[in-house]
Parts: sequence; structure tokens; C-alpha cells
Amino acid sequence: MRRRELLKNGVLLSSGLMLPAAAPAIVASDGRRPIAPLGVMSGDVAGDRAMIWSSADRPARMVVEWSDDASFRQAHRLAGPLTSPDSGLTAKLDLTGLPADRQIFYRVAFHDPDDSRAIGEWTTGRFRTPSTIARRPVRFTFAGDEAGQGFGINPDIGGYRIYEAMRRQAPDFFIHQGDQIYADGPLKPETVLPGGRVWRNLMTEAKSHIAETLDDFRGAYAYNLLDENKRRFLAQVPMHVQWDDHEVRNNWFPQKRLTQGPDMPELVGHARRALHEFNPIRLSPNAPGLYRSFRHGLLIEVFLLDARSHRSANQAGGGARLFGPSQVAWLKAGLRRSTATWKLIATDIPLSLTVPDLNKDMPAGSIEGLADGKPDAPGSREAELAEILSFLRSQKIRNTVWISADVHYAAAIEYEPGRARFGDFDPFWEFVAGPINAGTGTLAGNPVDTTFGAEVVFKAVPETLTDASPLSGFQFFGQGEVDPVTRALTMSIHDMTGSELYRRELPAT
Repeated sequence: MRRRELLKNGVLLSSGLMLPAAAPAIVASDGRRPIAPLGVMSGDVAGDRAMIWSSADRPARMVVEWSDDASFRQAHRLAGPLTSPDSGLTAKLDLTGLPADRQIFYRVAFHDPDDSRAIGEWTTGRFRTPSTIARRPVRFTFAGDEAGQGFGINPDIGGYRIYEAMRRQAPDFFIHQGDQIYADGPLKPETVLPGGRVWRNLMTEAKSHIAETLDDFRGAYAYNLLDENKRRFLAQVPMHVQWDDHEVRNNWFPQKRLTQGPDMPELVGHARRALHEFNPIRLSPNAPGLYRSFRHGLLIEVFLLDARSHRSANQAGGGARLFGPSQVAWLKAGLRRSTATWKLIATDIPLSLTVPDLNKDMPAGSIEGLADGKPDAPGSREAELAEILSFLRSQKIRNTVWISADVHYAAAIEYEPGRARFGDFDPFWEFVAGPINAGTGTLAGNPVDTTFGAEVVFKAVPETLTDASPLSGFQFFGQGEVDPVTRALTMSIHDMTGSELYRRELPAT
């Protein structure tokens, strides 16, 4: 294009990139205009920054506008990257210099880099930046385990309805605690459930088989974004992302050997890359792990742990680890440095619910989780938790609470040193939530390990569960809210309609 045409149809930036101006009077036909079929989302919001994500249906230039005015009368316009098959047609842009404690409205469009008239329609989203003073509550939701056990998007029941229930809570952010996809869990068009009911899935080619190629993993993430509830939720609520085993393979660890298909390093490489491409994560795919922290004003700081990248083999025995020395050191330093009232520690693996590794290729007694199932002194991976808890006590770090997922039900667990075999820690709570849209588990499958004095105060599923499908209604999310006046943290557990099932107020000390 000639420079006169560029100036007529757009504006030139100092970077040399051209952004489209307001839509020209004559535009290309709809078929030539890029679209964003999977919506938009924000994430990794911290201070004055936020990551914006979207994807196009073809190679196209990402354009982002943001404003604290919903009308976009005074908007900041930025050029994002060019989508390509090499990025899975996804694009991310890190917004910086955002004002504190403001509702930020943003919109994303794509334009054909070879045709300035081929400009797609805007797709809008919003989020709120953290406050530098504690003048309003901070609310968050959390859950994990999505589209597992053959239960995908079921149009008959309205898809992933729990996302709509969480959206109505208007949280400041959401923590997805892993198993965001089931790379090893293909879907079938129909499944007959116990009792004769039929579960129907929306199907795509990528979800018809186990993920092995990079495009398979990309397709698994894209599948979940076909759900309207999820797209609407993520357009309004920033997301912090963790990962667990089913983003790769059931109960995987870095040294695990596979008997068929690609080897583990290749699968992990595909899985890690797809996770970064299809989520608003600021870390690079080559980072040593997914662990990171986010400060949400004066009231709360979130520490997201990675229980996958650095774990040892799922075999019982001394010296085993879940997080690894470097991550434990990072967590201890961050907790010691934090001046937030509450320190929220998010791990995809529960602390005291025993999760065995029952895969046929594993020795008897192998453990997938942290708890080893023995109510005695900390053994195996429990030594890492003992180190962290002792550190918190010795450093007088107060107001910590843990959240987790993985077991496909919700629970509130109190830890009390007076009834523990290892007592060098201050009392604390753990809250477990999920699944989002997957088969429901039961506490009977995860015996409580009392090494750290754990007591299940609340569980959200009956002991005898006759229907584990989402049709039973046993799908859950957790919620927390910090009061700016009392500084108390109220934790609650909700079902897929949003109804509150349990509430516990934790006073700040």
C-alpha cells in the first residue's frame, strides 16, 4: 500500500506498526474481515499491569483499546502481535501504566495486515485494577477440573453453567487451579449414564482423541472456549492459571516413561506451549515453572504454586518432593517479604487428602499427592510442607490460607497442631473446590492424613454418590472476600447455581 493510503485508512505509530483508525466508510466483505471466535480475556493482573488475550480465525494484527470510560471516548490504542499458525492464531498484549482501583474497559479487534479495509468487529471485556489503599472489599473465586471423565460442553443443560454462577458473584479475579483441559480424556458424542439418562457433548475433532500433537493440545483449550458461559465470564473476570496433571497426562511427573506415543518431554513441551498460548499468562513458556505471585492491593497477595514441573516420581519414600527446593525458597522469601494482610497460597494438590497413583505402570503404594496416607511424622513429600509451615511459625507470618482442587469435590479443612503428629506450625485452613464440569469424587477415595492435624469440617458431597455426572449438580466453586474495615477473610463454598453451602469467617491477627 502507498503511504497516502496508509494515512487515509489508519495511523502510523513510532514503532512502524499501523493501526486502523475508525472503521472506514467502505469496508471489506465480512468474509475478508478477521474475527475473534473465542472471545477475549484478561489475566495476571498486578499493580498497574494486565495481560490481554484473544485469538483470530486467520493471521491478523491484534489491536487493543482500553479506557476507564465505558464509552471509549478517550481510549488508549495499542498494536498487539500478529497472529500466525506458529502461535496457534492467538495473541497477547501486556497493558501497563493502568490507573489504580479503576474499572478498565478494553476491546480487541483484528485486521488483515495486507488489507487495511479488512477490520474485524470489536470484542469487549473489562476488569478492575487493584487499589493502593484498602477502601473496598477484595473478592475472588477458585475451582479446577474442567471437562473431565468424558463430560464436555452439553448444550442440553446450558454448557458450563458454573461459570455463569461465578460471574454473578462479580469477583475481582478467578484462580483456575488446574486440569483446565483433559488432554488425555477424549469425548464421545453421547454417553448413557447409570439410570438411563444420556449425556450429550458438543464435539470437535481435537477432542475426539487423546492429545499428542501441539495442535491437539491447542484444540483442547479452544474447545472449552466454545462455551458461552466461560467466554462471558473471562471477558469480565481476570484469571490466574495453574496447571495439574491432565494438562499433559494423568498423574504425570517429569521422569515418567510412556509405553506408547510421544515421550514425556515432547508431550510436556506441547502442553506447556499450548497453555501459554491459550491463557493470559505473563511468564514465558521457557520459565522454570508456573509459580508466581500477585499483589491485590493492601489486603491480599496470591502465591500460585506449581506442583508439576519440579516433582519427583510418584513413589513413596524419603527425599521425594512436590515443589522442589528452588520453589520452596521462592515461596518462603515471598511470604516473608509480603506486607499484605492475607497471604493466599494456591496449590492444585490438596495438603492432607491422600491421592494414590493407581496407574498400572506404578508400584503398589505410589502416591500422586502430597499426603502419604500415614498419620505419623512427615514423610516423603510431606517434608516440604513441614518446612514451609515451620518457617511461617518461626517468622511469625500470620493470616495464611491455602486453596486447592484436584479431588473433584469441595471441602473445608482445619489444621490444628494440638491434634497433629507434627505440631511445629500455627493453625490454618485449607479450602478445596471443584469440579467445574467433570465427574464428581467422594471423600472415601481420599482418606484424610492427620500428620498435620487435619479435620474435614465440611464436605459438599454425600458419602454414597449414585450419579457422578454434572447432571447430579455436585459441581462447586470456592469464594473468598476480604473486608477492608475488619480485615477479616470470609471463605465460602458454592454449588453450580451459586447457592452458598458453607461459610467461615477468619479474623485477621
